[in-house]
Parts: sequence; C-alpha cells; structure tokens
Amino acid sequence: MNSYETVFILTPVLSEDQTKEAVQKFEGEISSLGGKIKHTEHWGLRKLAYPIQKKSTGFYFLLEFEGPGSIVADLELTFKRDERVMRFLTTRMDKDHLAYAEKRRAKMGDKKVASVEA
Repeated sequence: MNSYETVFILTPVLSEDQTKEAVQKFEGEISSLGGKIKHTEHWGLRKLAYPIQKKSTGFYFLLEFEGPGSIVADLELTFKRDERVMRFLTTRMDKDHLAYAEKRRAKMGDKKVASVEA
C-alpha cells in the first residue's frame, strides 16, 4: 500500500452542504477502490492565483490516503468527471513527506482539522 496526498479545489458557488457531500463522495470512492483515508483537511475558501472557469476563488481540500497504485488513475477519473472540481493534484508520499505531514498535524493541534482515524 502506497501513501498519497490529494489537494483539490471545488467551485465557490457550492453551499457548505454541497461541499461536504462532494468530499464524502470522494472519500467513498477511495474506500470503494480499496483505499483507506488517513486524514482530511478543509482549508476553506481561498483566492486563486489566476482565474479558473471565470472564478477567482475556490474551496480547497486535502485528502491523505493509502491504497494500491491503481487507485490514483481511478480517483483522478472521478475528479475529471465531476463538474464541481476545478483543479486537483495527487502526489505519492515518501517517508520524508509522511514525517513532515505528521509533524505539521501535531503542530497544528486541533485548529479546525478534521482527522479521520479508521
């Protein structure tokens, strides 16, 4: 099982319930593909560096998960098919990246971080 980190941006026209539903959909997709969610963060509404689809802001989310190598292609296909997703980036986490992520979470404490321990 490899560790991965995905950051994705949802369109700013969504309500809070719609964003939660979208994130739950992606978490469910990861689980159905044989992955396991390790950590989830909601970074909130942020200004984009450049306009995407004529929008200057977006809701940022981070998902850390473990899964087989084939999970990334299937997950990214789901992102591409969902019109609520403006951009996404998935990276494989090596041991240094994992150590940094753990340190960052410990430093943040419980500052609006939704951690999923399953």
